[in-house]
Amino acid sequence: MHSFKTASDAFHDLYWRIVRDGVDFAETKALFNVGFYIENPALNDIKDSKVKRNWSIDYAEAEWQWYLSGDRNIAKLGELYGKVPAIWKRMADKNGNVNSNYGWQWYRNDQLRKVINNLGQNHESRQAAISIYDGKEIDDYANDTPCTYAVQFTILNNKLNMSVVMRSNDLWYGFCNDQYQFSNLQMYVAYETGYDVGTYYHFAHNLHLYNDKI
Repeated sequence: MHSFKTASDAFHDLYWRIVRDGVDFAETKALFNVGFYIENPALNDIKDSKVKRNWSIDYAEAEWQWYLSGDRNIAKLGELYGKVPAIWKRMADKNGNVNSNYGWQWYRNDQLRKVINNLGQNHESRQAAISIYDGKEIDDYANDTPCTYAVQFTILNNKLNMSVVMRSNDLWYGFCNDQYQFSNLQMYVAYETGYDVGTYYHFAHNLHLYNDKI
């Protein structure tokens, strides 16, 4: 099982693993069923080295604030960031709404609050989970199919650990920004429940790089 100190360490290692071992799949190089730990989720900035990612923490933080708002309309992101990235415009429906605002997803049916309450009542709970992708809603995914299946929290050794399970994850854009959102979510839940932050486990059924990023 791979384990990395930081998200940046994970990104750079996985980039070269995909380049070396990835298979051609749907205009990408892909690895399948990839799981790894990030030991220090709070160290969630992506630093450049040989791979010039030029990741923007300003954008990632704006996306986090958008998620916290629970407003899935891309106009809110534009208000927070100053503009709406083209990818979100492509994913939005005619009203400007998206399915992949994970904050909107974790607030649905009050999932996040129920997770926090559940952990507060039972430190050995196996039910502190948030579902995002839902096959029963697939008819609503014409423009935007959420990449994340679920997020689950477990308390071990008095620390709050988190597991994120994804059906598909683009390493270049998706992972870099997603891990920032999910690690912030982990820190938020840890704060609300009074536990220290543990490890972040990330699993992607399909982890890939688009060919123009190789």
